[in-house]
Amino acid sequence: MMESIGSSEIDNDEYWPLSGKPYVDIILTKSAVKPTYSLYLPKKMNKELPSAGVPVVLTCGQKKWNLFYGGARSNYKFISTGWRKFVDGNNLKEGDGLVFELSECSTSKIEFRVQILRGDFPAELIPEDVEGTNSDNPIILG
Repeated sequence: MMESIGSSEIDNDEYWPLSGKPYVDIILTKSAVKPTYSLYLPKKMNKELPSAGVPVVLTCGQKKWNLFYGGARSNYKFISTGWRKFVDGNNLKEGDGLVFELSECSTSKIEFRVQILRGDFPAELIPEDVEGTNSDNPIILG
């Protein structure tokens, strides 16, 4: 369930420097978005998170999203219930990047601050004369 929060609780900035707390960055794959909606957290975060399922709150911008962290499944930690609402509510697409910064973690609750880095860089801002920007101008490895 999504809830708005006051601007005093979180910066109005869309991007902020990391605080030194544990974080992971993820590039969304096809399975993380439509139609599957599955998000597995990188193994790097395993030691930080509980092995059992608990509620998780994602704070993104000025909104909070209540989800459920499903614990371990074959040594992979995953976010289950509610992930679809977060993806659709933020119009996430394959190729978008997310930074999950762990702000609170206990056996009863996990909180992440999330930054979204859009993968759809506007074509008009990509220089056309740079190697590798199109099939007519590939990068040649030799």
